[in-house]
Formats: sequence, C-alpha cells, structure tokens
Amino acid sequence: MGGERPAGDATGGASGDAGIRVTGVQDDSRQVARGNLFVAVQGLRVDGHDFVGEAVERGAAAVAVEGPIGHVAVPQLVVDRGAAALASAAAWWYGDPSRELLTVGVTGTNGKTTTSFLAATALQAGGIPAGLIGTIGIRTGEVLVPNSEPNTTPGALELQRILRGMRAAGEEAVVIETSSHGLAADRVASVAYDGAIFTNLSHEHLDFHGTFEAYRDAKLSLFGRLPRDATGGRAGIAVVNLDDEHGPAFAEAGSAAGAMVVGYGRSHGAALILLDVQADASGTRLTVEIGGSPPVEVFVPIAGRFNAHNALAALGLAYGWRLDLRPVSESFASFPGVPGRMESVRLGQPFHVVIDYAHTPGSLEAATRELAELAEPSGGAVISVFGASGERDVGKRPLMGEAAARHSRLVIVTEDDSRGEDPASIYDQIASGAEKAGKQMGEDLLVIGNRREAIAEAFRRAKPGDVVLLAGKGHETWNMGPNGPEPWSERDVAESLLSTGS
Repeated sequence: MGGERPAGDATGGASGDAGIRVTGVQDDSRQVARGNLFVAVQGLRVDGHDFVGEAVERGAAAVAVEGPIGHVAVPQLVVDRGAAALASAAAWWYGDPSRELLTVGVTGTNGKTTTSFLAATALQAGGIPAGLIGTIGIRTGEVLVPNSEPNTTPGALELQRILRGMRAAGEEAVVIETSSHGLAADRVASVAYDGAIFTNLSHEHLDFHGTFEAYRDAKLSLFGRLPRDATGGRAGIAVVNLDDEHGPAFAEAGSAAGAMVVGYGRSHGAALILLDVQADASGTRLTVEIGGSPPVEVFVPIAGRFNAHNALAALGLAYGWRLDLRPVSESFASFPGVPGRMESVRLGQPFHVVIDYAHTPGSLEAATRELAELAEPSGGAVISVFGASGERDVGKRPLMGEAAARHSRLVIVTEDDSRGEDPASIYDQIASGAEKAGKQMGEDLLVIGNRREAIAEAFRRAKPGDVVLLAGKGHETWNMGPNGPEPWSERDVAESLLSTGS
C-alpha cells in the first residue's frame, strides 16, 4: 500500500481534524516522515508517549496516544492501548493482507520452528503456495531472508508489511511462528488467523509473563480467536497435541471459538494417532493412522523422535483442510531440514556434532535423551555444551542444568546471551541443577565461560561414537553481550575447530 489515507479510518477516537490524511504509520519517532501517523506505544523500556513532541517536530500529521497530551498541535487519536492501536493502524495501512491469505499460527514452547517449516511444506505440497515467518527468517517463494532480530514474531508494522509483500508475490497462505510475546504484546492483534497449531507447553519466558498461567493464557488467546469459516471457504482449524497435558485446554479454546479441532498424538481420541516411531541418525520414521484409515508410514529426514509430533502437526493441518495427503507425506521425505535444529556437522571426526536451538528444560531433556539413545549402540554418550540467557527467565536455569545432566556424560556450561547480567551467576545457577542431578564440578561438570573454548574442550574430550550437542544458539548469528550483539556462528566455530584439530 502507499499514497495517502484518511486518518479517520484508523481505530480510536480523534480530537482535532479527523479528516486529515496521512502518508504512513510509525511507532519510532526517529523514523517519522511528514504526514505520518505516529502511534505511541508503552514498551518494557521505552514509552513512546515521551517522544510525541519529537514525532510532531518531524512532521507527524496525527498521533495516537493512550491519553490526551497538552500542547500538541496535531490531531490526537485517544486509544485504550497503544500496542493494539499500532496493530490496527498497521493492518489498516497495508490493507489487511492476512484476510487475503490462509493464515496459520504455530505456538507452543518447543518445536514451533520445525513445525512451521513442515506446515508450510505441507501446504505447498497440497497445492497452496505458502510463505513463512518465524525465528529463522522470512521465506517468500523459494527465498529465505534470515531473521536478524532476536524476535520470533516481528513487530506489528513489519509483520503487516511482510504479509502484504507475500500476497503481492503470489502467496496464498502464510505460516506465522506465533510467540507468546507476540500475542501478549499485541504484535499480531490485527492478524486474521484461519488456523492454529499447538505443539507443547513447558517452563519458559516467565521473566516476561510473570506466571506460568499468564504464559499459557497468552498462547491460548490465539485459539480463542479462530474463525468458524476461514479464508477460501475452508473451516477454521485448531490442530492440537493431545499428548501434552495442556492439549485439552487448547482444544477446548478452539472448539469454543467455533473452529474444527484436529487432535494428534498417541491418544485414541486423536484424529491422527501415532502408532510407532523409529529414529536413527538419518531421520525419523513414524507410523500413523489418519482419520481411521489404514496406517501409513511417513519419513522425515531429521534426527530426533520428538520430530514425529512436529510432523503429525503439519499432517493434521493438511488433513483438516482436506489436502491430498499423499504428496504431502512424500514432500516430507525430501524435507531439507531447518537451520540450527538437530543440524549435524560432519568433517570426518570420529564423533558426532549436533547443533540445536534447545534452550528450555523441556527441549534440552528431549534432545539429550534422544541423542543418548542414538549414541548408545556404538558405546558413545552425550557431551552437552550450553548456557542460558541473561536478564531473562531465571527460574529455568537450574532446570536446564538438571535436564541436560540426566542424559549427558559430561555437561559444559558456557556463555549464551548473558547481556548485562554477571555471567558467573548464570553459570552457577545452571551448574546447581546439574549437581542436583548427580554431576560433580571439575569431573563431569565444567564451567568454561568462553564459548569457543568450551566447544574446543568438548571436542577434546569426545570419544569415538560420542555425540557433542551444541545447544542454545542454533541458527543465530550473534551473541548478546554487555555491549550488544557480537557476531557468532555455532556452525562456523565448530567447523573451524574440527578442521584445525584445536
């Protein structure tokens, strides 16, 4: 979209000349151009209301604020919540692109990224061109633009701009990795979702949400807004992991909204019943009964049995929307994988190296348990290298140490986005959990703050058949230190160390 639009079309009440026309929408006063509508958003660290004057000086034609501000010589739109108003204004400016797309949200604690990639693959194999928005990046057509920001779900303005670009490029659907932050902070408030997928729920992001209940409710809110009738005459759909203890609550929320619920898991009440899972280093093979039909085998070339549920979720989406499941399941067999998700590094070394984004107690538990079982037949074991984010959920740190220690021969605690927090305190909290699980400092538990040195030590201690798990950074190309982002690539560092034998 572009040109000028009447400010009176935006959500909210106006004081002043409601007929004024605007040339764009901004929530950053530094980016305001003449004729823009400036929306003041109260953030965690900065309050946009403090910059209304600067926005007006730069040429804002109108401002949206949560309360009248004196001595402002432009019309004011008084709104209840700035973040929600920004989402509304962004959708308005870009012409509500999500209403022209079959829009799917994927939420949960673990597995969102892989499930999102598989869901987009399923839609495309079913004949529906689909874009992708999430932690790894933005994919339109065959082009994946890496995400340079630490947010899974983009801000409201950027999100609506991306959706409009996808529609213009010919996409008919989009899969949005929808975080609890994105939901609670109203980044997706004006996205018209047609379907939602729930993966699982465990301890995460309590620094932001305060309580587990608030975290759960943020994710539940996605299912509560699903439609009965989706874009293109399809049914609104809620695809839910019934093996997770919170699954029934998500199914109930989707059902109450009028959406069709498609359950998946081992439960015989599921539409997609997981009968068997076999996994090795080459990938995961699952046997599944879909809608009461004879069991079929589906292969996904990603190591880790937990990926069976990610594949089931994507199959559930295809099943619910009546796509041809044969090409969908065949497309999974050639799935290229996801950067930084159970990603192998092979340079001829006698042990395995796996890079994974696992950064929660649940994901570390799943990854280390799975890799331990893969290593066991050859007499190997797991060496796990990981840290935890500074200025984030403190309570999960000992739980991460405990989870990794249960299935690792050696745990090495190291740097991972410490930000402005004292790294030593983070390491101590993780180590306390590992010690609770039986590890002893200096023996099978090490603390090495320099991440490169920690990885090098893991490689030095690895025996033939072992699996070295480099967890937490995954696809990321930065590490957040006290001075902001610093360049980092887990794969580049691993390959460098392996090639030089350091």
